[in-house]
Amino acid sequence: MQGKKIYQEKLFNDFRLSERVPEHNFYRRLRSSLDLEYLYTLTRDFYGDSGQKSIDPIVFFKLCLVGYLENITSDRKLVEHCGMRMDILYFLGYDIDEELPWHSTISRTRQLFPEDVFEAVFTKVFTLCVDAGMVSGHTQTVDSAPVKANASMDSLELKVPEEELESHLRKIRHISTMDKEKPFRKSKG
Repeated sequence: MQGKKIYQEKLFNDFRLSERVPEHNFYRRLRSSLDLEYLYTLTRDFYGDSGQKSIDPIVFFKLCLVGYLENITSDRKLVEHCGMRMDILYFLGYDIDEELPWHSTISRTRQLFPEDVFEAVFTKVFTLCVDAGMVSGHTQTVDSAPVKANASMDSLELKVPEEELESHLRKIRHISTMDKEKPFRKSKG
């Protein structure tokens, strides 16, 4: 007899991201390898003492890292991409039904920090990954493209990131500057 799957959303769910993201998943391993508590001290001087609470600096830099690893330069696309991936939500510390920060918040926060802060953070992240054994050898690549199962070992190619970190940050800052000068969305009066 032919089966038919009917989707009906549950009113209550017993769902935990930590149970759904496999132990060997890259972002799960990255989350357990990175201790980024030092970011609160590093970025404290760039924030005021009053007003609304900002995005958590750890979440911000994790989002920047995901953007770099996934080759996403648009903050809108980055937020959309992160919202669709359970492993990235787990890495960021967000639950499946939690709203991610607005793309414009990410753009404005990027304007807040000088370039040397970004360089220091990414150097520290790289060092932590090396210490955790996640990095070895002389060439590292990250590739999220699907590969056909019948791929021949003779046809494998060396893959390199599209661009260096410094040029990637420059491009992101340029996009953020354009957004700051002429925002995509106007605020209410």
